[in-house]
Amino acid sequence: MPVVGMREPCPCGSGKRYKACHGKRAKTRSAEYVRRPFEGLPGETDWIALREIVSAATAALRLAGAHDDRQVVVATLLPMALPALVRDGGQIMLGLQTPTSTGDPSADLGHALATALAAEPGTAVAPGPRPDDAPRLQDLLDLSAPLDVQVHENFDFWLEDAEPSPDVRASMERANAAVLPTARLVSVEAAYWCRLGDRDQVRWVMPYDEEPLLDGLARLHVSGADGLGAGTRLLGTFRAHGRLVPVWDLVDGTPAEQVEDPAAELAERLAAAVAKGGLLSADERRARSGLANRQVTLR
Repeated sequence: MPVVGMREPCPCGSGKRYKACHGKRAKTRSAEYVRRPFEGLPGETDWIALREIVSAATAALRLAGAHDDRQVVVATLLPMALPALVRDGGQIMLGLQTPTSTGDPSADLGHALATALAAEPGTAVAPGPRPDDAPRLQDLLDLSAPLDVQVHENFDFWLEDAEPSPDVRASMERANAAVLPTARLVSVEAAYWCRLGDRDQVRWVMPYDEEPLLDGLARLHVSGADGLGAGTRLLGTFRAHGRLVPVWDLVDGTPAEQVEDPAAELAERLAAAVAKGGLLSADERRARSGLANRQVTLR
């Protein structure tokens, strides 16, 4: 997208200055905030994970309505962090991790997807300012289709048969160098094992509201049941798009498959602890306070 000065003509062609046209609208939209932008989409917690914690992954999407025959794939990242691109064969690639975003990522993605649907094959899509009536993902996708996430070791899925341009090749090399080894656990929803150097972790996007989830985690902590096996530790949580994401440190060298059974067992314990309700004990209140104040910064 071109950089436009506030006093320059608006790129939409209205004849107005940018600050009095789309610049004004963009400023208003960027101040808008949707707490759970992916609410209502199948796999809401996986959408959050793909946007915030997974390096390289894709998932096929099914469109509703007149475009239900178009092939669309959402990816964590596209070459040069593009919002979308249309391959030569017509398949649309939609990028989740982009350098610009407003307070409603679902509307940003819907706008990029709608722009890509109207673009020619072989086009890199950089949509202009999002109009007020831009569709959201929830308006464009078939909400009965599950989100089947495929985690990749690198960004080779960017490539087709044709040789990539030097810019795309350089972008892929930079992106591949930053990929964290990651695996999606199959025994539970939206939990991802990852390796950071010599440290192994599980980052798990939880489907519960924040308050009952913190209560449940506090109950498990006091009973010594909040881990993923011997030697593991719940480091803390961070917020992402209206959900909490707890992070566990594992014993160094723990492969993803060894976490499957402990994760499934923890999911059952946590569901019961969240459903228990009622007042917390003094020890549980202290544990909850410590967990609420312990925010994790991902590196």
